[in-house]
Parts: sequence; C-alpha cells; structure tokens
Amino acid sequence: MTEASQTDAAPAEPILVVDGLSVHYDTSSGPAKAVSDLSFSLRPGERLGFIGESGSGKTTMATALMRLTRSPGRIAGGSIRLEGRDILRMSTKELRETRLRDISLIPQGAMSSLNPVMRLEEQIIDAIAAHMPRMTRPELEARVGVLLSRVGLDPNVGKRYPHELSGGMKQRAAMAIATSLSPKVIVADEPTSALDVVVQRQVMQTLGRLQGGLGAAVVLIGHDMGLIAQFADTVGVMYAGKLVEIGPVEQMIQSPRHPYTRLLVDSLPGIKEKKPLVGIPGLPPPLVNLPAGCSFNPRCPYAFDRCRTETPILQPVGQGERIACHLYPQHPSLPPRPDGRPEARS
Repeated sequence: MTEASQTDAAPAEPILVVDGLSVHYDTSSGPAKAVSDLSFSLRPGERLGFIGESGSGKTTMATALMRLTRSPGRIAGGSIRLEGRDILRMSTKELRETRLRDISLIPQGAMSSLNPVMRLEEQIIDAIAAHMPRMTRPELEARVGVLLSRVGLDPNVGKRYPHELSGGMKQRAAMAIATSLSPKVIVADEPTSALDVVVQRQVMQTLGRLQGGLGAAVVLIGHDMGLIAQFADTVGVMYAGKLVEIGPVEQMIQSPRHPYTRLLVDSLPGIKEKKPLVGIPGLPPPLVNLPAGCSFNPRCPYAFDRCRTETPILQPVGQGERIACHLYPQHPSLPPRPDGRPEARS
C-alpha cells in the first residue's frame, strides 16, 4: 500500500453504535430518567471515556450496553448495535454467546463481582468453558495461566480465593476474566475505584496493554477527569442522564465548550502551579423531577432565559465535537463568565 493510499484510507466503520438509548427506573413518584436519548459510536481500537458526577447515568449506561439492566430499571427506548446486531433484540441464547466473546464488562468493585467461595482459577475456567465446552481441563488450566500472566499476576494466584488478593490484584483478575475470549468491545466501569493512586496507574496501564494487544475498543467510565484524559481518545460528559458534550480529549481539556465541562476541568488540582480548588455549586437534580429546559441551568453561571424553558439538543460544533448548550452556534467558544469570577485553568 502506498503512502498516499494510507493517507486517503477511510476510517474504520463503527463497531458499536448506540442510538437514542433511554433507561428509566420506575418509582412511586414516577420514572427516574437515568439515561435519556443517549447516542454515540465507537470504532475498533478507539478509547471513549465518560465522565460526570455520581448519578449522571454512567453506570446505568454501562449495564445497559451489556443488557444487564434489572428491575425496577428498564430500557425505555433506543438501540445498541454491535457489528450491526442490536443487543436489545437478541434472544437469551444469542446474548449469552455475545457477552464475553464480543463485548465484556470490567465491573465496578471487583470484590463484589468475584465469587467469594470459588478459587479464581475455577471462575475463569467457568467463563471460558461456557463458550468453549470442548476444551480439556489441561488446556483450560494452561489458558488461565496465560491470562493471569497477561495482567501481571503470577499463574499460582489462580489457586487463591478472592479474599486472599489485594484490591489491585482483584481488579487485574476481573480484567483477566473480561478479556479471556478477546472481546471486540470492553466496557470498564470505574475499574480503579477504591484503589490508591499508585495502583490506579498500574491498573490503567494494564488495561491499556490489554486493549492494545487485542485491538479492542474501550468504553471507560470514571469520576476522575485527569485519569480519563490520560487514557481516552474521546471524552463524553454526562449530566442528569444526558450527554452534554463529546469530543477529542485534547479539545475537551484545553478548551471545553459546555459550562459543566469547564467546571469539571476547573475542579482539577494544578500540577505546574497552585490554584484555588473550585467546586461546582449546588447538587445534581432529582431524576424524577428534572428542571425545565436545560437540566444544568440551576447551577450554570451562564444560564439565561432560554435555558430555563427550552431543552438544548446535541449539535456539532468544531472538529469532531458535539455539544448541548444554547450558547452555540452563536459563540465560537465558551465566553468569559458573566458573574466576573476567574476561571481556574488547569
């Protein structure tokens, strides 16, 4: 292939396409709209990170991608297409064959996802054997050793119970299970929660190596904008169940356009110089009683009359970026704060 043909080559088709996904939790006060009309796509090898405060819908979205939503939750609308097949329309048999083989989940809190009364080796063998029943016991045990080595664990760790492992080791074990059949898409739901910063970095490096070796696409969910920025190619920002901004990671960190994204970036501590820590005023709204108009308007320093009556739609702004904010397309970028307060740039 010539250099010109490589440059002109079209980008790969998306492997995962989410269109209009909505997930509600039924309550006595009405449906809590945990995810509303969420749409995005993911190409092979791409790293897409989702960030937002607790309650923004990130984990609900992750479980919906695996079709693991349980009552009182329900998928109220939309589609999730993996290589053209809608996960939401698969039979139980198709779903069992697709999970782990084509799309897998690294869950939040490895201790609660691992069986406490089974040795780690048996749990990994269970996962593989369900898809490859003809593998012999020696073949399965050898495969487990390779998988554990790939995540930086001694193969002998497979003989231990989950409670005998440290937090970082348990998370690596969960990664070994999630990547045991070389899936095309990995959904990582806060894989570093409750880990110290050194182990967080090690776990994320392990995830990066696994993803690179498999050529898999990754959906990474987290609270830490700094951690997401170091790993992801693209960042999506969620607020009150909706995607409010999505774009290339450099753009999102250096010059975010949505006020909520700007406040999330401003809340990061400075590295090169000290800066005041700036929190986001107020609290996220209750999902059963969202504010009229833009859900962020009660906390937004830029809110004006239109924001309180009309819900913004996600629109393209700039190169590869979409944003749901009434400031656009009238403004090329986020204007100075109208309240006169300085922005704490990272």
